[in-house]
Amino acid sequence: MNNFTILKELRHPNGLFSAASKTVSTGYNMSWIRDNCYAAIGLEKEDKELVEMTYHAMLNIFLKHEAKIDTAIKNPPKNKMDCLHARYFPESLEESKQEWGNKQNDMIGLFLFKAAELSQKGFKIIRNENDLRILQKLIYYLESIQYYRDVDNGIWEENEEVHASSVGACVAGLQKMKEAFKEIKVNEALIKKGKEVLKVLLPRESATKKVDLALLSLIWPYNVVTKKQAKEILHNIENLLVREKGVIRYPNDCYYNQNGEAEWTMGLPWLAIIYREMGNKKKYNHYLEKTLSVMNEKGEMPELYFAKTSKHNENTPLGWAQSLLIEALE
Repeated sequence: MNNFTILKELRHPNGLFSAASKTVSTGYNMSWIRDNCYAAIGLEKEDKELVEMTYHAMLNIFLKHEAKIDTAIKNPPKNKMDCLHARYFPESLEESKQEWGNKQNDMIGLFLFKAAELSQKGFKIIRNENDLRILQKLIYYLESIQYYRDVDNGIWEENEEVHASSVGACVAGLQKMKEAFKEIKVNEALIKKGKEVLKVLLPRESATKKVDLALLSLIWPYNVVTKKQAKEILHNIENLLVREKGVIRYPNDCYYNQNGEAEWTMGLPWLAIIYREMGNKKKYNHYLEKTLSVMNEKGEMPELYFAKTSKHNENTPLGWAQSLLIEALE
């Protein structure tokens, strides 16, 4: 199977992607907003209509849970379960009721960023006034929770603290919304507050993490860091996190830790994309070769390999990683 076919097999009839194979027992048969945004990137040059379907399905999720967003705008949530969820059942669009690291501000920022960027590229993301209304409410939601100082679980759904990758995602989303839609109101001061926090935090990810794979998002796709900050982030990640079969998320990561931190395949194409965008052909080719070497025998990009082994976990193909592979090959 080719890379597009592998990625498309994760799609449901309504356009949503499961995070990994629909048959896995790990819960990755469900749909994350973040994963859907990244997965759809792999189809942008292949199938415009399928990308639009994915975004319409995500807009339908937010519209279905509009009352929850309204409540959070009026009264900033004190309970994690009152926050907008990151993970949904792909068929019913119901949120997961499981309490886990579901407070993820970055997924809102990412959705706003990509919805606006794709609209600028000519994709028909906005269908009607309902879609514009819910986008506006997502912006009011970020304002209500004060995203720039809100402690969230971040990309990796772990401990609550202020994450640079979450703040940066929201800054990028708000900026892009302001550029793309005259009908949508974005308070410039709201963007400025996020930028001020990034100045203080970067190149760290958070108070507890000096270096983190999630920081790559601030370079690409968001482009919300200076050249100096990008250089520092890349230096730290390449020196401390890059391994043979992937990139560890951060030092001493306990997730799937067997004799060491698990090696996440998505980090390799991510680095390849960044170096391609920077015009560094040598490093682009280096990371592209590493990316191609970690595909399994079916041509899939697994979520991760156990440290220093050729054994990967059950979450394969990981839609996010498969999509970044496709983007890196462009």
